[in-house]
Amino acid sequence: MITRAKHLVSVSPACKSAWAAALLAAIFLTSCGFQQYVAKPLDPLAAKAKFAEKDSNSEQFSQYLLRNGYTADRLPIQQWGLDELTYCALFFHPSLDVARAQWRAAQFAEMSAAEQAMPTVTGSIAHSNDPDPAKKPFAIGLSIDIPIETANKRGIRMENAQHLTQVAKLEIAQTAWQLRADIAQSLTAYQFNLQQIQLFTLEETRRQEIVAMYQKRVNLGVASNIELSAANLQLQSATSALNAKKQDSALLLSKLASNVGLPLSKIQKMTLLTSKPRSESMSNGAHLETLALLNRLDIRIALERYAAAEAKLKLEIAKQYPDLAISPGYAFEFGDKVWSLGLSGLMMLLNKNKIGIAEANQLREVEAAQFENLQAQVIAETDKANAELMQAQLALANQQKLLAQQQGYTARMTHKFAAGEIDRLALAFVKLEQIAAEKNLAEADFQLKSALNQLENTLQKPLSETGLELENGGEK
Repeated sequence: MITRAKHLVSVSPACKSAWAAALLAAIFLTSCGFQQYVAKPLDPLAAKAKFAEKDSNSEQFSQYLLRNGYTADRLPIQQWGLDELTYCALFFHPSLDVARAQWRAAQFAEMSAAEQAMPTVTGSIAHSNDPDPAKKPFAIGLSIDIPIETANKRGIRMENAQHLTQVAKLEIAQTAWQLRADIAQSLTAYQFNLQQIQLFTLEETRRQEIVAMYQKRVNLGVASNIELSAANLQLQSATSALNAKKQDSALLLSKLASNVGLPLSKIQKMTLLTSKPRSESMSNGAHLETLALLNRLDIRIALERYAAAEAKLKLEIAKQYPDLAISPGYAFEFGDKVWSLGLSGLMMLLNKNKIGIAEANQLREVEAAQFENLQAQVIAETDKANAELMQAQLALANQQKLLAQQQGYTARMTHKFAAGEIDRLALAFVKLEQIAAEKNLAEADFQLKSALNQLENTLQKPLSETGLELENGGEK
């Protein structure tokens, strides 16, 4: 409804100038406080230098450790285990910078969703060449459109944005956990590699001794060249395996440095904790699946995505109700003074946003199906990881028994050698058999640690915090 009020009052040129000045002032004031674009080009060389400067002995990292429960007497860190390396990754690894930046962007999107629609101002000026002296030659108009959102659309947008912000926050934790899992596995592999190098070095030494014994026997005519050649081949094989393990050591250390987020040169200077064969085994907790379903970050992310999809559906349903705009205005039209009041809104009542609602509803169904699929995957992964752990426990226990038997046999053969019942060559072969048993034990221990790491990664929670008891030692 528009109401017009006409008054036969002349407008002086000074009044027209005042109108124009007011309009220009409004435009000027609204333009104040604008931000200017500032270029921020990427410099690959600077990024490379920044990465090279990362140092676990820096003051910034020490302050970070103090804020996370370390005491001054423990700094600087002398021996680096899984926890210390994980703190390094949390502080230095660039993937966390990406996740944090995405979270901050989501926070700004949440702030943007909370903003209310701003009124708009419309002004106009016109000139007429009508020669009628009773009419003024100018027309000046000014109106304001005041938007009014209905059906709580702003609140629903805020709800949707809050769920997406929570998704971005959980993805930071997801990235952090994945770094810890990668570090645990690469550290375990590196420690196993060091054990292998020690054992292959000892085997090489034993085989060198055997070759020397055969050489003496060949020189004395009590052994054949065939036996010497076979011993040499076995020595070459052991040396080749040792060299391969030494080459693997550099690759594994490089992988560990990549997972920690530090240059390889800095990792090489660290004293990494060595591991010992494990004798404890995890009890088969019936609540592993429950732990995984309640604690997995990807499940919590899926729940937040489903909640965001529900908020999206609520917003599309709210769009059935049109937003309104109230438009009060005032105009001076060729000598007449006119005020007006307008009301406008989209004709959403005709189709009631059926397509938008159907699309949002289907997207919610997609999120629900993905959540159920993820749950099934987590349950299957948990059962598989638990089965692999139990198998690794049995294998380790078997290798421990075999090593104990071999150590007893070696001790008996050593007594026989001291009594002169066997020669040095026979004793050397017995010691080789014990080295083989130790290698098998180290392999079984590595498999157990890998299975433990996999179970932790499946639960996304350190096993020491799950409440599951260790059979030996009663640790939790």
